[in-house]
Amino acid sequence: MQTHDGFFIQFVKLAGPFWNSKKRLSIRRDTVLLVFLTMLQIYIAVLIAEWNAALFDSLEQRSMPGLIKQFEILVMIFVANIAITTWHLVVKRRLTIGWRLWLTDQVVSKWMNNGRHYQMTLMSKTNHDNPDGRIAEDIRIATEEGIVLAHSFFYSILLLGSFTSMLWVLSGTVKVEIGHMTFYVSGYLVWISVIYSACASILGWWMGKPLTEATHIRQTQEANYRYTLIKTQENSQAIALLHGENNEKARLFNAFRAIVDTYALQTAAWKQIQIFSSGYSIVSMALPILSASPRYIAGTISLGPLIQSVQAFEQMVSALSWPVNNMAQIAKWRTSVERVLGLVNGMEELEHSLSRHNSHQISLEKTKKPVLRFDNVTIANFGVDRISATINNEIKVGDRVLISGEASMGAKLFEAIAGLWPWGFGHIQLPREGALFFMPPKPYLPAGSLYAAICYPSNITAFKQSVVEDLLTQVDLKEFAKQLDRVGPWEKILSTEQKQRLGLVRVLLHRPKWVFIEEALDSLTPENETQMLELLRKEIPDVAIMSITNMPMAENFHQRKLKI
Repeated sequence: MQTHDGFFIQFVKLAGPFWNSKKRLSIRRDTVLLVFLTMLQIYIAVLIAEWNAALFDSLEQRSMPGLIKQFEILVMIFVANIAITTWHLVVKRRLTIGWRLWLTDQVVSKWMNNGRHYQMTLMSKTNHDNPDGRIAEDIRIATEEGIVLAHSFFYSILLLGSFTSMLWVLSGTVKVEIGHMTFYVSGYLVWISVIYSACASILGWWMGKPLTEATHIRQTQEANYRYTLIKTQENSQAIALLHGENNEKARLFNAFRAIVDTYALQTAAWKQIQIFSSGYSIVSMALPILSASPRYIAGTISLGPLIQSVQAFEQMVSALSWPVNNMAQIAKWRTSVERVLGLVNGMEELEHSLSRHNSHQISLEKTKKPVLRFDNVTIANFGVDRISATINNEIKVGDRVLISGEASMGAKLFEAIAGLWPWGFGHIQLPREGALFFMPPKPYLPAGSLYAAICYPSNITAFKQSVVEDLLTQVDLKEFAKQLDRVGPWEKILSTEQKQRLGLVRVLLHRPKWVFIEEALDSLTPENETQMLELLRKEIPDVAIMSITNMPMAENFHQRKLKI
């Protein structure tokens, strides 16, 4: 489902409901409080401008009482500013982390739903590659920078409103003569600041336009490089055993080379911005005093109003120059938002595609019958090309069926049963009663205690520790019975055979009625694999088993074959 909404509309639809979420009262309270504190910050800025005017007037008049009075006022401003700024920081950070938590929950809930995280890996990854980086890093930038930019934008609007009237009054009316024509211009400093800021903004945006694209490319390449490093670390044992370090160094270098190339592209964009910013900063420093000083030289105003005019001019230019001053942050924020939207839109397109239930999808239906039935089921690729034989079969409770044919086709059939591979034709009837349990070649063992890893996806409270210890003994892993509370990265600690034996313990704990074994015991010897299968049948006598295996001896355990 392709969305045609603009960038900001998409972002508001994605992140805006945060203010209507369950904690909306506290969220709205913090938002209103943040607005109020920002207004107080503007009030402090106005007070400082007025204080400066009074201070320089006292200095010009050489008034010691006036100087002491301004010192007392400064102390009060100092205390008030610290209190307001500190409180503002606390509220802003509380609102930021709340928004990030909410948005992360929204995206992760869509991603970790009905196997969508896996199905996304099967699709084209043009707009949703590296979902881990998009969730961890880009959501952080989208929310943190979003709050910072929204605050600075609102602050600039208030700044503009507060200092425009002040600068208009301080500017007075000047007489301008052009040839024989005479003009009287009111608020001339306001007009100079508006024209200067407008020209600077247009020029700045034009020169900074390439930065957004360059930032997007760089962030993508950085995410790719992190992913490559993670995969290298995850497979460090295999790399070390095969002495593949040279290959990995070359692969890592090529991944980093892409970053270097995009870094050069970003440097070229930054160079343009730096050229503009360098000149802009010099002109912005000199223009206020040069514009306001003629009236002071003419004796129209004293030193205090001159300094106040300069400060008001600077504040007004700063407010009007918000787009220019925040070009880099806006580019970074927009890039991250687009990456988050790419992931979310990809998931929505996938959801929309799967919800159409057309004739090119395998339909699933749960029935009261204790059977698994295949009616004219054919596995297809992402299009309509059939890549398996047509299956018409029925598997009952207690049946032991060996899948024959290509192991990859058998794996896709299992995924179709699980609802993860909808591409194909036909109809699958699933039993409503009795859990389905899938045993992949490498069981997932989350980091944490061994007890929790074995009980996954259930909680450790679901099974007695004594039962787990007994099952570990039965699968010849007695040495781990006393290590259940040990915490560690079990996927790295255990050998493949040990992991597969733990996978069987997990099945025996959950006691499902339907078990699908995908080369999940192939690291064992043929004798041990048969022994583990017999243990499964003994512990769960009426279990139905469908197996994909490369072990010839396992054929004797099964009652029949299903050719795909």
